[in-house]
Amino acid sequence: MTLPNLITLVRLALVPLIVWLIAEDRFGPAFWLFVLSGISDGVDGYIARRFAMQSALGAFLDPLADKALLLSVFAALYLSGLLPLWLLVAVVLRDLLIMGAIGLSEVIGRRVTIKPLLIGKATTVMQIGLAATLLAKAAFTIELPAFENCLMLGTGGLTLLSGAAYLLSWIRHLRMAERKTG
Repeated sequence: MTLPNLITLVRLALVPLIVWLIAEDRFGPAFWLFVLSGISDGVDGYIARRFAMQSALGAFLDPLADKALLLSVFAALYLSGLLPLWLLVAVVLRDLLIMGAIGLSEVIGRRVTIKPLLIGKATTVMQIGLAATLLAKAAFTIELPAFENCLMLGTGGLTLLSGAAYLLSWIRHLRMAERKTG
């Protein structure tokens, strides 16, 4: 077990606590733990690359922890009345589309390795920024409606665009695999 994997496991373990804090309207601690989780994501990746500690387990755990955190926090923010339903649905459907494509590829014998796209990374950054902003708003009674609306629209737009980009990438993969086999 490498240090980056341990950091990732701690981040994963924080998810239920953050969600519980949001459900209990304890937005200050939820905000700080969310920020800590975001920082830990960068730290574990840096340590893994810098000290050659990349592993198959880490390659699996890191995106799992990221998705668990973002999807859970978005659902909790929706249930707390801080996030609109349309945005929660867009985020969830995008991730279901990606996971469904990977699963279908396995079933039909056309294994695909999803490589993170730049637009996917930008989407994750926007989602993290929006979640942090909404948690900060609730924790510290900060009112930035124009900024908040821009973040929501930007997050929604990038979520849809990145979902389409991953779908196109998957379709290209299937076509290339089909040409190779037949």
